[in-house]
Amino acid sequence: MQAAAERGAAAQQEADRYTVRSVARSLRLVEIVADGPADGLSLSDLARALGASKSATLSLARTLAGFGYLREVRPGPRYALGTALLRLGDIARQQIPLGDVCRPLLEELADATKMTSRIAVPDQGYPVFIDRVDGPGSVRFHAPLGQREIPYASAAGKAILATMPEQAVRDLCQQTGLRPRTAHTITDIDTLLADLARSRRRGFAIDDEEDAEGIFCAGAAFFGHDGACTGAVSVTGIKGDLPAWRVDELGRTVRSCADRVAVLLGGRSYADLSPAQRGELPAAADTGTHASEGDR
Repeated sequence: MQAAAERGAAAQQEADRYTVRSVARSLRLVEIVADGPADGLSLSDLARALGASKSATLSLARTLAGFGYLREVRPGPRYALGTALLRLGDIARQQIPLGDVCRPLLEELADATKMTSRIAVPDQGYPVFIDRVDGPGSVRFHAPLGQREIPYASAAGKAILATMPEQAVRDLCQQTGLRPRTAHTITDIDTLLADLARSRRRGFAIDDEEDAEGIFCAGAAFFGHDGACTGAVSVTGIKGDLPAWRVDELGRTVRSCADRVAVLLGGRSYADLSPAQRGELPAAADTGTHASEGDR
């Protein structure tokens, strides 16, 4: 035990040797500003959070502002995030292959559920699957990547729809038409909206033989740093005799995986989002058809 502790201390000392403290403090300052209010933080607020003097904090803040990573907001001055981060964020999104980053999580999900796991990104409300890990066993599902899929009949698609405003869902379904894929496909817009409301309440969506006979899917959306939906993960398998407790267990497992994807990408878990970010309606408006049916 003592040897392990000594090795850990030695490793930390080795890491500290290659840490430039001024750079580390500058990056910490950017994180403090990012976690602050939209109109910025005062110099006093920054110094207090950073645990540094005002003069040292001012030097860091002005240096970062000079490179565009922070900007001064008047009156004050107060410091908010700078426009250079917009450019870097756009470049980072292009350079980081989402499928590669999330593949270990998809592999864990496939292993845990014994089902095929997939990850999708939204394209104007349509799910576009970008990676897949087949579940164990001989059953393989035809699940092509890189193309739009029907949003209202898949678990990932409905998970994404559940984060959208009601009118946007209505407009999209008017565009696609709610054509039946199987005898179980939801083909009525009010029934679909009620199903999406249930998906929001429990944190995951279900495709109960709605896209293909005998096939069950559970999907959950994940969210970026701004609270917007940036994609969904799902699992697909043979329905068979699937009891309600197993459906709930699969849904919660997928929800947990989606939250891990969100954190990996700098976003927040579903539980940490506001009702508005989840796509939930105010209590007074979430009535009528949205509450007409119980959970399936």
